[in-house]
Amino acid sequence: MRRKFLVLLETGLILAGLVLGFSAWKVNSALEQTLHVNQEQLLDVPTGTNPNRMFYRMESQGLLADAFWLRLYWRFNMTGVPLHTGEYRMTPGMTVRELFEVWRRGDVVQYSLTLVEGWNFRQVRAALAKHEKIKQTLDGLSDAEVMDKLGHPGVFPEGRFFPDTYRFVRGMSDVEFLQQAYARLDEVLAKEWAERPADLPYRDPYQALIMASLVEKETGVPQERGQIAGVFVRRMRIGMLLQTDPTVIYGMGERYNGKITRADLREPTPYNTYTNAGLPPTPIAMVGREAIHAALNPTPGTSLYFVARGDGSHIFSDDLDAHNSAVREYQIKRRADYRSSPAPMTETEPESEAEPQTPEPTEASPEPVPEESAPATESSSQ
Repeated sequence: MRRKFLVLLETGLILAGLVLGFSAWKVNSALEQTLHVNQEQLLDVPTGTNPNRMFYRMESQGLLADAFWLRLYWRFNMTGVPLHTGEYRMTPGMTVRELFEVWRRGDVVQYSLTLVEGWNFRQVRAALAKHEKIKQTLDGLSDAEVMDKLGHPGVFPEGRFFPDTYRFVRGMSDVEFLQQAYARLDEVLAKEWAERPADLPYRDPYQALIMASLVEKETGVPQERGQIAGVFVRRMRIGMLLQTDPTVIYGMGERYNGKITRADLREPTPYNTYTNAGLPPTPIAMVGREAIHAALNPTPGTSLYFVARGDGSHIFSDDLDAHNSAVREYQIKRRADYRSSPAPMTETEPESEAEPQTPEPTEASPEPVPEESAPATESSSQ
């Protein structure tokens, strides 16, 4: 009886060894098999997909064989390893073991979208809507409804998102993307606000953000941001109008066709800084960290005017006479791509609509401009 038991035990052990050996061989063969791809191909792992489902799906698509043995291997060797949602790159000659290592590391294919300094919210939404890898959920919603979905009801969206290059995986929603950009802007603004000087004419960080948007739209040469901010801050302190073209353009909305007339400069929109004192009610564009820093750290000085040379840089002047002289010089030499901002405006001055207005209207420049033909003077950052 004992001998029979020993024979059975020995036979069982041999069979178990054979089964284990066969299983190990099958698992190893399944892992070392080459994926059936002839060229680089992306493998999509949708949200909620588990490894077992992926193995059988890939087997049904002819990408691999022996899904059962792969499932067994994963269960005993990779328990707890998450299978991240997204796309994974499969290349010719790649083995299943190598694919598992990619999964283990979470090497999901990433895409990018750049939000550009100076863009308005309409441009941001258009860029999001065009990206085929972003899950679209905001189509047809108003801007106010978009902000509701982001969790910021009642917040005006303009300027509230940080311009940067954002990386993401396929399937990220437009809401998630915007929430990330919104949080990033809040973070940058809070840090810059906390380090600001004490004597600035802003009630709160939002006013600094509005000023930063003016600086962003007026500046073509990065090192001039602080000087532009300095002009605007000094004007605010003494009660002078800011008179900057980008605010007029923003107030015109989709009516803007590349030209600004004197009638446009007089149109009483909430954003027209030729007719309204102080800052406009909201930002007019997205702003980068440098513009925020400039708005909160304006360059000291005495200049109250600036006019564009036509190459993106500006001539800064302390008084109206010097400014009018610079306006005449650079408008006489005006090129087809000339850009100007801001100049004091009266009925008889030349085409320098975006320079801040002076309290002395009788000192305007001598060259008249027809009522409806004042040419556009886009800000140098556009």
